Amino acid sequence: MRLMKPFIPYGKQSIDKSDVEAVIEALRSDFITTGPKVSEFEKAVCDFTGAKFAVAVSSGTAALHCAMFAAGIKEGDDAIVTPMTFAASANAILYCGGTPVFADVIPETLLINPDEVGRKITSRTKAVVAVDYAGQPCDYDALKDICDKRGLFLISDACHSIGAEYKGRKTGTLADMTVFSFHPVKHITTGEGGMILTDNADFAAKMRIFRNHGITTDYRQREEKGSWFYEMEYLGYNYRITDFQCALGISQLKKLPGWIDRRREIACIYDKAFRDNPSIVPIKKSRDVSHAYHLYVVRVESADRNSIFTKLRNAGIGVNVHYIPVHLHPYYRKTFGTGEGMCPIAEKAYGQIISLPIFPGLKDEDLKYVIDTVKADCARNPKENDNSKGKIRNNVF
Repeated sequence: MRLMKPFIPYGKQSIDKSDVEAVIEALRSDFITTGPKVSEFEKAVCDFTGAKFAVAVSSGTAALHCAMFAAGIKEGDDAIVTPMTFAASANAILYCGGTPVFADVIPETLLINPDEVGRKITSRTKAVVAVDYAGQPCDYDALKDICDKRGLFLISDACHSIGAEYKGRKTGTLADMTVFSFHPVKHITTGEGGMILTDNADFAAKMRIFRNHGITTDYRQREEKGSWFYEMEYLGYNYRITDFQCALGISQLKKLPGWIDRRREIACIYDKAFRDNPSIVPIKKSRDVSHAYHLYVVRVESADRNSIFTKLRNAGIGVNVHYIPVHLHPYYRKTFGTGEGMCPIAEKAYGQIISLPIFPGLKDEDLKYVIDTVKADCARNPKENDNSKGKIRNNVF
């Protein structure tokens, strides 16, 4: 038994001495918030991705809300989104008064299917929200072609994929606006935090105002001009991020390439371990992408996923399920009448998928333990052949 050893989470931040020192330095400076570290972090991410403008905010969800606002989503508008994502990808559409319309996913990758997107477009459609599930970029050429032909905005929810590439182009440059998250389980962290990247100067200016209550200037800008005057142009929110969070982000960003290399190394070990195992089928990777591996997701196809989940958790392995399809959440069922059968591919996948531990600090000995335990438990827990096969149960893990 391994239960006396430390629990292995599915994801975990890495914080070292240089990160701590960067935060302390910011805390000792004249600015705790709305200071120079915010714009310095924005520039660093622009330099890393190649995007022209960046707007740092308090969370990935805030970043999504800012992007929807800049796109002009309002009551009467639809935005097409995948169901295979965290609820915030769709919720941000609601925050602006729009309606999420769910397009099913590609079976092999669980990324939004451009053909399904095309079938969902109506005269109400204003935008398409592409989610880089698990860290793999979507088919942006196909999605951009659809959006350009129909005059739609393309918004990339790249909260899983900072550092990834699509056909040699980095995430942050593949859509009209791209959203990153800096939550602790993501590739780099600011504690909580997010960012929107764009090449559109008007979008960037609008989002900077929106993150600051809709007010045209912030405290630092007024101090530099020796002015007290400001005006509220939009109904905005307090989505500001602090200087010490951005100091942490700047420090973390320097380590990102090495951390992504380690994630890819771990994914390669998993791939080899499960290559000839019919019970454990990793989500496929497209040849057109350089995967960032925020998650390592497998389908448990010939074993009972829920039983495997419980046994792995009891063995000290912090597996997770990403995600319950958004349209199956009670709020969406009650509010919009969504339910089973709307996105059958995502629904089937939900009953099979499980996320295994992957983060830069994962030790080789723990990785081996995860692989051996997953293989053994899948072999011991065959799926029951009953009438419930294929049905979706809203089990929350």
